Amino acid sequence: MDLLKGVEIVDLCLYFKKEKILVLGDVHIGLEEAMNKQGIFIPRFQFKEVMERLNKIFSKIKPALIIFNGDIKHEFGTISDAEWLDTLRLLDYLLEFSKVVMVKGNHDTILGPIAKKRGVEIKDYCVVGDTYICHGHRIPDKNDADFKKAKNLVIGHEHPTVGLKDGPRVELYKCFLKGKYGSKNLIVMPSFNLVTEGTDILQENLLSPFLSDISDFEVIVAGDKLYEFGSVRSLLRKLK
Repeated sequence: MDLLKGVEIVDLCLYFKKEKILVLGDVHIGLEEAMNKQGIFIPRFQFKEVMERLNKIFSKIKPALIIFNGDIKHEFGTISDAEWLDTLRLLDYLLEFSKVVMVKGNHDTILGPIAKKRGVEIKDYCVVGDTYICHGHRIPDKNDADFKKAKNLVIGHEHPTVGLKDGPRVELYKCFLKGKYGSKNLIVMPSFNLVTEGTDILQENLLSPFLSDISDFEVIVAGDKLYEFGSVRSLLRKLK
């Protein structure tokens, strides 16, 4: 399924077919270690599952460039042991297939030392054709020429999910959102973090300043197959 012209969903990522560019975001490596330090003890399975998921993706496509759209690591003001080890392991793996660029997210205040070790460039945003890719935790400067002329926007940050009820039970499913920001098409990507689902867009307050009103945004649930759920507004009506 193409969310934008020439841009398809592959697993929890976007793939620009003509340019052979894969975009993924919000991996949050080190989240399990951070939760353990807070007394929340969960098994550390994230890195293994991320690698397994990426293996499946690379069995389908061969990207020339991989863009990490923010928050590759979790800790704000430090680099934990798990972040050093697993981020470098992940980069080593990806660099065997493709060039890698990192777009800076709000969790990436200390990313430079890791990127420098592997010669990976860090950017505030990337442009692919007429699409502007940024993390989404802040609105770019209104005078940014690339932002002004872009027809499409791709962001992460929000970690969107949709919560579906079955009696008292609510299951959360990672989803893409497709809507508008002013005159521009806006795509919100789910997180590639497999430890937590994310923000239930039907129940919780949203974080990104791009998303003041998502009532008319389309919801596409990602998984082994893609499921188009219609607009947020229509979903809310059905679930009343």
